[in-house]
Amino acid sequence: MIKGLYETHLFVENLERSIEFYAKVLELKQAHYEEERRAAFFWVGKPKEAMLGLWEKPKSEIDKRHFAFSCDKEFILNEATGFLKGHGLSPYNFLNDGTDIPMVFAWMPAIAIYFSDPDGHYLEFIAVLEGEARPELGVLSYEEWTKRDKLT
Repeated sequence: MIKGLYETHLFVENLERSIEFYAKVLELKQAHYEEERRAAFFWVGKPKEAMLGLWEKPKSEIDKRHFAFSCDKEFILNEATGFLKGHGLSPYNFLNDGTDIPMVFAWMPAIAIYFSDPDGHYLEFIAVLEGEARPELGVLSYEEWTKRDKLT
């Protein structure tokens, strides 16, 4: 029945600012724009496979949401933090412990790093990892994950 998530939508305070962020910073391809409804739509990944909709609303109507972009493991490990900082963004890990080192969710397993868009929505770059899930390990560094067989 369900095969995936095709579309999600966010409310944003300034549509032009958000279009700039998602198109220029995150390099998503804009699929459609509707001035009358103050909405813009972006392809996430390949066109027609997944979509993000942005709808301009007053600040009082915006509630912060979370969603994750699927990425390559190597990008998250080697480039994501620098990429985000290079665009003036502040990456943080799931533990929000003041570091910007990507963390592994051992129950999936997957590696992720977080950041926020101009409206404060919680965004994530995530990559599913090879190997068996190890929920008992919780959230740990990639280095610890690679040594997982020695941890228990």
